[in-house]
Amino acid sequence: WAFVQPIVTICVYWFVFGLALRNGSDKGVPFVLWLIAGLVPWFFIQEGLTGGTNALLEYNYLVKKVVFNIDILPLVKTIAALFIHVFFVCLLLIVAAIYGYYPTIYTIQIVYYSFCLFIFVLALSYTTCAVVVFFRDLSQIISIGLQIGMWATPILWNLDSLSGNWITILKLNPLVYIVNGYRSAIYEKEWFFQDFFSTMYFWIVTVVLFGLGAVIFKRLKVHFADVL
Repeated sequence: WAFVQPIVTICVYWFVFGLALRNGSDKGVPFVLWLIAGLVPWFFIQEGLTGGTNALLEYNYLVKKVVFNIDILPLVKTIAALFIHVFFVCLLLIVAAIYGYYPTIYTIQIVYYSFCLFIFVLALSYTTCAVVVFFRDLSQIISIGLQIGMWATPILWNLDSLSGNWITILKLNPLVYIVNGYRSAIYEKEWFFQDFFSTMYFWIVTVVLFGLGAVIFKRLKVHFADVL
């Protein structure tokens, strides 16, 4: 089901936005390719953040063992999501090849953007998995946040169609950097370091989130066994 549900989602969005509503992509790229390039990183965010958030709850019997290092649990769930992500990256490359966009030297940037995504999701997971132990409703809040985040990220719509001020505001979302990066790796001949300010902004936000997550996890860690 980890593979079937995302594939069905892609097909539904392709039909609704690409065929029924005739929503265009950008730069003349086939809509299905443009769509999949945006959805592939988002599927990883959904799977990784959901799994990472519930890691301590799912493996609560390990949390109660004094000798077990519970710090690795969010990491394990994020790595598990990464294996599924690799499958969808391969699917993306196949679809790109079908439409004549064969791998180039720029395609290797998918490895870099996947690493960015992995670190970003892991940073969030350390905070959410620690807080959800004490505040169980956080899982529902994250589900709602993911729904909002999908529409706040240019996955199903084109960022260039907005005015300048809105573009600036929405680019504060670090996931814009990731989604645009996957698309540039597939069909745009641009390197990630050419957009220096976006790259620096993403990593500053990610490092801050990772540091915050590490502090919160360490502070609450001693109470996990008592609550679970």
